[in-house]
Amino acid sequence: MVERDVGTLYCTALFFAPSGAYLGKHRKLMPTGAERLVWGMGDGSTLPVFETPLGRLGAVICWENYMPLLRMSMYAKGIQIWCAPTADARDSWVATMRHIACEGRCFVLSANQFVRRCDYPQEYPIEGDHPWDAVLCRGASMIVSPLGEILAGPEVDGEAIVRAELDLGEIAEGKYDFDVVGHYARSDVFRLSVNEQPMPAVVVDHAETIGPPTGFGAAESAAGAACLGKAGR
Repeated sequence: MVERDVGTLYCTALFFAPSGAYLGKHRKLMPTGAERLVWGMGDGSTLPVFETPLGRLGAVICWENYMPLLRMSMYAKGIQIWCAPTADARDSWVATMRHIACEGRCFVLSANQFVRRCDYPQEYPIEGDHPWDAVLCRGASMIVSPLGEILAGPEVDGEAIVRAELDLGEIAEGKYDFDVVGHYARSDVFRLSVNEQPMPAVVVDHAETIGPPTGFGAAESAAGAACLGKAGR
């Protein structure tokens, strides 16, 4: 979704429980290319991985998937189901999804839109002279196993829902010989520090207690308290 916070827009992934309850969100950390003219940057406070009945679930949006340190931070959270919504339908993206699945020993679910010119209003400006039924984005949604094997997709022939049976036991099998944040990490050589604190532009410090200014006598204090009481009513 596109999220608005005050006067800034963010590219955001929302998470909901099967009951419909809101679980949390992830804001894209780094808008790509011309997206920077429209979207703001998220911070480290929205990098969740949620415990669900299906497994530990998280999302990394589009070209964030090319950020090695972001990937490491998600691997360290024990992500098992890696959701990758994207607008990239190239063969290189398919290779990236396979790489992440193999690197993180997790299942990767990549969803992309299949779009024709006719899906947009006729008056909507689109670069190039496209026939009305021309495919502008081929989709290529897919599901990949923890060993980088494609389980479903990439679907490029039209609108579709891709499905696959996920066996979380394959994650343990895969990490037996390669765990990028465990026995393969070499933390004595490499170390990643992640700031997950919200980074607002304005921070307001509130006083813990409100009392009369220093130097007030008992009578002045009582009168001030009475005035405050009337004002409150």
